[in-house]
Amino acid sequence: MNPIAFAMRRPLTVMVAVVAVALGSVLAVLRMPIDIFPRLNLPVVYVCQPYGGMDPAQMEGLLTNYYEYHFLYISGIHHVESKNVQGMAIMKLFFHPGTNMAQAMAETIGYVTRSRAFMPPGTISPFITRFDAGSVPVGYLVLSSETKTVGEIQDQALFQVRPMFASLPGVSAPPPFGGSSRSVVVRLDPDRLRSYRMSPDEVIRALTSGNIISPSGTIRIDDEMPIVPVNSLVENIDELLDIPIRPGAQPTVYLRDVATVEDATDIPVGYALVNGRRAVYILVTKRADASTLAVVNNVKEALPSMRAVLPEDIDVSFEFDQSPTVTRPMESLVVEGALGACLIGLMVLVFLRDWRSVIVVVLNIPFALCGALVGLWLTGQTLNLMTLGGLALAVGILVDESTVAIENIHSKMERTGSIALAVRQGTQDTAIPRLLAMLCILAVFIPSFFMQGAAQALFVPLSLAVGFAMISSYLLSSTFVPVLATWLLRQHHQEGNGQPRRTLFDRFRDGYTAATGGILRLRWVVLPVYLVGAGLVIFAVGRGLGLEIFPRVDAGRFQLRIKAPTGTRIEQTEQVVRDVLAAVREETGEDAVAISVGYVGLIPSAYPVNAIYQWTGGPEEAIVRVATNEEAEVDIGELKGRLRERLNAEMPEVRFSFEPADIVSEVMSFGSPTPVEVAVSGSDFAAVRAHAEQVRAELAEVPSLRDLQYAQALDYPTVRVEIDRERAGLAGVTVEEVARSLVAATSSSRFVVPNYWPDPKTGIGYQVQVEIPYQVMDSVEDIETIPIETAAGQPLLLRDVAEVHHDTMPGEYDRYNMKRMLTLTANVVGEDLGTVAGQVDRALERAGEPPRGIMVDVRGQIAPLREILNGLSVGLIMSVVVILLLLTANFQSIRLALVSVATTPAVIAGVAIALALTGTTVNLQSFMGSIMGLGVAVANAILLVTFAERSRLAGASAREAAVRAAHDRLRPILMTSLAMIAGMVPMALGLGEGGEQTAPLGRAVIGGLAASTLTTLLVLPSIFAIVQGGADRRSASIDPFDPESTRFVGEPGDEQPILADELAADRIRRRTDEAEWRPEFIDGQQEVSDDDSLA
Repeated sequence: MNPIAFAMRRPLTVMVAVVAVALGSVLAVLRMPIDIFPRLNLPVVYVCQPYGGMDPAQMEGLLTNYYEYHFLYISGIHHVESKNVQGMAIMKLFFHPGTNMAQAMAETIGYVTRSRAFMPPGTISPFITRFDAGSVPVGYLVLSSETKTVGEIQDQALFQVRPMFASLPGVSAPPPFGGSSRSVVVRLDPDRLRSYRMSPDEVIRALTSGNIISPSGTIRIDDEMPIVPVNSLVENIDELLDIPIRPGAQPTVYLRDVATVEDATDIPVGYALVNGRRAVYILVTKRADASTLAVVNNVKEALPSMRAVLPEDIDVSFEFDQSPTVTRPMESLVVEGALGACLIGLMVLVFLRDWRSVIVVVLNIPFALCGALVGLWLTGQTLNLMTLGGLALAVGILVDESTVAIENIHSKMERTGSIALAVRQGTQDTAIPRLLAMLCILAVFIPSFFMQGAAQALFVPLSLAVGFAMISSYLLSSTFVPVLATWLLRQHHQEGNGQPRRTLFDRFRDGYTAATGGILRLRWVVLPVYLVGAGLVIFAVGRGLGLEIFPRVDAGRFQLRIKAPTGTRIEQTEQVVRDVLAAVREETGEDAVAISVGYVGLIPSAYPVNAIYQWTGGPEEAIVRVATNEEAEVDIGELKGRLRERLNAEMPEVRFSFEPADIVSEVMSFGSPTPVEVAVSGSDFAAVRAHAEQVRAELAEVPSLRDLQYAQALDYPTVRVEIDRERAGLAGVTVEEVARSLVAATSSSRFVVPNYWPDPKTGIGYQVQVEIPYQVMDSVEDIETIPIETAAGQPLLLRDVAEVHHDTMPGEYDRYNMKRMLTLTANVVGEDLGTVAGQVDRALERAGEPPRGIMVDVRGQIAPLREILNGLSVGLIMSVVVILLLLTANFQSIRLALVSVATTPAVIAGVAIALALTGTTVNLQSFMGSIMGLGVAVANAILLVTFAERSRLAGASAREAAVRAAHDRLRPILMTSLAMIAGMVPMALGLGEGGEQTAPLGRAVIGGLAASTLTTLLVLPSIFAIVQGGADRRSASIDPFDPESTRFVGEPGDEQPILADELAADRIRRRTDEAEWRPEFIDGQQEVSDDDSLA
């Protein structure tokens, strides 16, 4: 049934349906996850492999190499990247878009199992996890204390807080950062060892035999079966001191004679700093399908329970809350929607001078948004930055449907005098043009469904949001609007002669119509001037626009990566961090810094999964994240510039690099710490480094690059021990015995001989490790005098069988598809990313052709920028093609379709001018605004072309039809265009919190719509007259039984066929007789008649 007729016959049914949709939208909002980004489904898998004590070369050659070899068998694999530092390797597996990630995960696990068969004994299973936007932290759970040690806080965080934290819905709980794992530490005294002529390995063997795991059996005594436990594992750690090392006839040497035992932690390799003080924090990460807002709220609600299980002197708080990133756009949507609705209502009031029409048009907006929310919920979408951006965009264009309908209803009311009849006819007349307009707007989003990777994941939700809003608006304008209009509208006042009162707009329309007639006389000049002018604007203005992936946003926070000289001990790096924080406070003011969180040194091998979230390459490296108070209004961009200049001057030996700190930038950087990355890879590491130095020298000449540096530590200091196997053999010791003594002296026995102690109070097992305190091993001489045990019991020192000397080695080995890789990273200052990308390309050309076997790749954000913008460019072209096909199918004429899309150059030119005037770059948001503007422009053009072609088929010439359509469609085109522009103004101004993110979208739509509106009103009539000037009025139908067809032969069963030419001539005569149009002003020489046909 005709929806308009149905609505007017059953108005209460329509109102019930509208109320039901509104209630459904409330339920949808309550049930939909509220997130920052859509589910990106990034095809990336992380594999984290720890092996405590192995140096970077061993991690690479003995572990990572086997993994990478087998990972290349996985279906859909694109490439494998890896990082190897001491005790840790992390591998990133990238898959082709569209890969079945469930199958990929299963294959990854299978090949990990196979790879481990080739690895050294003691290799534990790695952590394997997928990466998504949810892998980016949404906050920090910070634990601090004035009295407890970091180790004590770490233990409480790991075994008290983390179980409660991990059980919260949607939470993914990595281990705490900041402390080393609790351990029972046997600290050897090297002087006493030498006095007893005892090696560390001898102590380790004694501990292994004196504290062992022994199963408990049972016996049967009478009617019972008691367990028979044995104290082979000590219950009190002090009992370890009583373990004999050398029992027998000679004086027995006990552990207490050469060591002390302490309930402490593993050797620290890193510290967490909160406001410059050592503390512990847990990264709050969510699962991919969880709601960010729900996770954050659940964590905040659980804080009292967490505090209750902790000692009173340990405080826990939630910091760096990322939920405002999504809540602020929601608030902005409400504010912008309200402002947009007010401006739209004001525009309708100006044109129609009827407050009742304003109510009808404005009410259409919230109910259309309600329909969109229901649609998003039914399709499994979330409320995120992209869907909210789509809804905010829809606010400005939703008025199109209802405005066109209301305007036509007013036109009919001026002729009929009956409100109900005017509503029925006015809505029915615009049904097809409105449908076409809606389909054209929807068509511009069709290409987003054929994009790949992150671009598709980002823009499909936005497209669905706009699409559901537009469909809802069309249905409402065909049902809800007629009902409200019939109930609310009143007949216009008329002059004494019965004619409608002439207004200022009527006189303006008369002048416009006369001007259109004059322009039409110059149509053969207007068309080339328009095309050439638009092309020049696009070329001249467009080429000067910057390119970015996402608009730059001042989030009030920043992250700084600090690299002290390679090999700097963590205590010294920690002091550098404190000095940096002091400089930050001086630059911002003491009260401007809300909180700072940092991490210094390596990730402990006991918590390898933490390396996914926060990677550091050595003890010289630190990451600091600083948040400023909103009240301080600190300009982060300016602050970075001042800090960069000051820190480089005060600490020339330290390297600094600013990294993304807000979650939007973190996700949109696709894992890259800096916007610019240049990777040089190959099999010959020396050749790779040589060419990388050439590349670095050329990149240093690019003026807009800052913080240029290698991502890896290349010359890490070492104290190399070269065992002389011949001398060792003569001394009666093996390489294994020498190495085991060296491990206990420089590292820990936990990596070679695990030993355990269960805490009887908590039931938690901890490792027992033997080590020489790192405080007393501070010179090469201390290493040379490490005792070595011989079979004959003769005193032997390390220097007797080995040479010890200083050397260097790479502190980190990175690989790309099994080839070693060096990466140069840099930040961008003062230029857009697109310009810098070109400068980087030219620098690489100057560096020369890489040697055979060496590859140079530009990565960071440059590669995603090019991929996404290329995809959007193809999408823009495809949008035009889709619209062209759609209009050709509707009009049954390729000519009319071409006329309708003729405003495309104006849209692009208008967008370019708007972006240039506002200093906005071409980015994801502005590009989508351009595509959206194209759809709206074509929708306006359809109004004019449809009415012009209707007049031409009725017998008017192409010039006459063009002028009549321009006259009749002036008001609806101006109303819809100005109303849309007014609705987009709040978004373009970025008034709300986080408005900078969506402002480029609004600016692009306004620029494109303003230019296309002028083109539609002034140029499009000339284009129509040129294209349709010699067009045939006959239908394209070839059906012989279709009366409109040129091949019509009569109805089925007719005895004598009718000649097609005769029928066509008769149809033209009838249309000419019925036409009421008097083209008195075509040449712009006469005034427009006041005849009703011009009203």
